[in-house]
Amino acid sequence: MNRSSAQNGTAIPEAVAIEPPKWRIQLIWLVPLIAVLVAGWLMVRSVMQTGPTVTIRFSTGEGIEAGKTRIKFKNVDVGIIKSVELSDDHKTVLASAEMSRNASSMLVDDTRFWVVRPRIAGGTVSGIGTILTGSHIGMDIGTSKTARGDFVGLESPPALASGTPGREFVLKSENLGSLDIGSPVFFRRLQVGQIVSYALDADGVGMTLHVFINAPYDKYVTSDSRFWHASGVDMTLDASGVKINTESMVSLLIGGLAFETPPDATPRIEAEARHEYKLFADRAEAMKRHDAIVDKYVLNFKESVRGLTLGAPVDFRGIVIGEVSAISSHFDPATKAFDIPVEVSIFPERLISRDDAGSAVGRIPSERKAFADYLVTKGMRAQLRTASLLTGQLYVAIDFFPASPKASMDWSKKTPQLPTVPGNLQSLQDSITTLVATLNRIPFEGISHDLRKTLTDADALMNTISTDLAPDAKATLSAAREALTSANRALQSDSPLQQSSAETMRELSRTAASFRSLAEYLQRHPEALLRGKVEDK
Repeated sequence: MNRSSAQNGTAIPEAVAIEPPKWRIQLIWLVPLIAVLVAGWLMVRSVMQTGPTVTIRFSTGEGIEAGKTRIKFKNVDVGIIKSVELSDDHKTVLASAEMSRNASSMLVDDTRFWVVRPRIAGGTVSGIGTILTGSHIGMDIGTSKTARGDFVGLESPPALASGTPGREFVLKSENLGSLDIGSPVFFRRLQVGQIVSYALDADGVGMTLHVFINAPYDKYVTSDSRFWHASGVDMTLDASGVKINTESMVSLLIGGLAFETPPDATPRIEAEARHEYKLFADRAEAMKRHDAIVDKYVLNFKESVRGLTLGAPVDFRGIVIGEVSAISSHFDPATKAFDIPVEVSIFPERLISRDDAGSAVGRIPSERKAFADYLVTKGMRAQLRTASLLTGQLYVAIDFFPASPKASMDWSKKTPQLPTVPGNLQSLQDSITTLVATLNRIPFEGISHDLRKTLTDADALMNTISTDLAPDAKATLSAAREALTSANRALQSDSPLQQSSAETMRELSRTAASFRSLAEYLQRHPEALLRGKVEDK
């Protein structure tokens, strides 16, 4: 070919061999490369957005499903349950939850979790929306700074969310009554808080309740505030009629508490958070005056104290100056007799006299022994009296009985003994006993025999009268009847006696008229007595 080309006179260039490159990217490989980059970016993004994994321990797995049950805070999804399994001891359920990245700061030591399902407690209804959407796990953020990854779920929702403005207080009570978590707390019949928790004391003799008072009402809780059960109805009967007092219908159904500060409490200082108070049974007991000075005395009664209870008032002429604190029995080996010692607490501050301005002007002397001895010499005694004839309740009355036998205070005992006198009911029983004894001494059998003999004699006399005197009495009565009949006939208007009497009366009238005419004539002519009557010309 080169020869032909040369013969024809045409120049043909020579071919140059070029070596191929060592590495070349094919376009077809760009697609999987981009896919790998996108997958890697998604994986990194997923890792960066994935939050921590926590374990929540529940007593039961009711309402919890792996891959479906969401964890919500303020109704916003912050996690999901990935697995649910039993614990190693088979007593609890372990729920593993995957939280979102922005929930990492929420997982602190006092964060709380609970299963949200329909509930009715404390007068409130919660979780109604889960009937349609299914249960989910609620979350409440704590205030601690310590991170945590293992939690114990609550059996019921917390009564109060974290961060709610207000203060928590502690109440000590003998029993729980009808209260429950969420039961309302009232101030002047306005609901201002609720019960957030309660527990039995370690010694088992009382209950400890925690109440939360919402702001701004927590400022009305002072160091001298009184809390009481407001679950019932207070009914009083006085001169103005029947009074019924209750906080609300809600408190009647689910129970509740109320608090108030006594009007005479000074100064009114706001209580610190978690201040401890005693929970009283009702308002009357809570608002009773709490005295700082208490004197103890013992009263020995020989009579029955049935109807006298602990806390019964000790009354001095209508003023409550104390209360019954203990009742027991005592046997005296020397006299072989029983008596009933009743211990009373006397509050001497209640016997302070005041002037017109309200200032205290008269106090009990500090010499307690000498003053008590003086009052006893003047006849001061203790006596049981009936407070209510309907219920039979008793109370202790302190009063002066000048006619009572002489007595003195017994200061030899640990608790001084105040002399007593029998109660009114006991005195009445003694009087009835004396009357019965007097009546028993009357010879009713002899009197009955004499009375029976007298009645027999009277019966014999009546028989004698009936047999002997009755015929003569009958004849006499017949004669008297005839005489009365004759007199009746004589007194009739058409009888001869009546006519004769009428004629006689007419004659007497004419005679009287003649005498009257003569007297008038002689009055005009007195000389007629000597000369005689002069004929009229």
